[in-house]
Amino acid sequence: MITAKLSEADAITAGAPGLEDAITFLRRADLAGLPDGRYELPGGAFANVERYETRPSPAEGPRFEAHRLYTDVQYIVSGAETIGVAALADMEVLEAYDPARDICFGRVAEGRWEPAELEAGELAVLSPADAHAPKMPTGAPAPVMKVVVKLPV
Repeated sequence: MITAKLSEADAITAGAPGLEDAITFLRRADLAGLPDGRYELPGGAFANVERYETRPSPAEGPRFEAHRLYTDVQYIVSGAETIGVAALADMEVLEAYDPARDICFGRVAEGRWEPAELEAGELAVLSPADAHAPKMPTGAPAPVMKVVVKLPV
């Protein structure tokens, strides 16, 4: 996983054309006004704009997910959230991989994952090797606007 402020993201895009396109999309002047939904990007990439309220993890721990076909660029437009991050090898799969949705779900034992706190203007790049648990609060549950750009691997 890589984290960065959008204003400093040019440093992580060198030699990564898909990532450059993602950053360009995230820098749109009208980004905060886009309605929720899917937006097509060059090269088979797409962006999902979503608004929701963060939620505490269940007693058994956060619900992790993993992808095979896409790298996620998760950008917080407004609000703040915590994303749990772990090595894919540390995730116990509880829901088998669904190729139509490019996702599987599982759990990671406490102490085997790290929290990444993101505020408005910050992003995380999560590769298929990164199991991640998004939408956790950084304190009390609160509203978030997030854009997740999916870059084909």
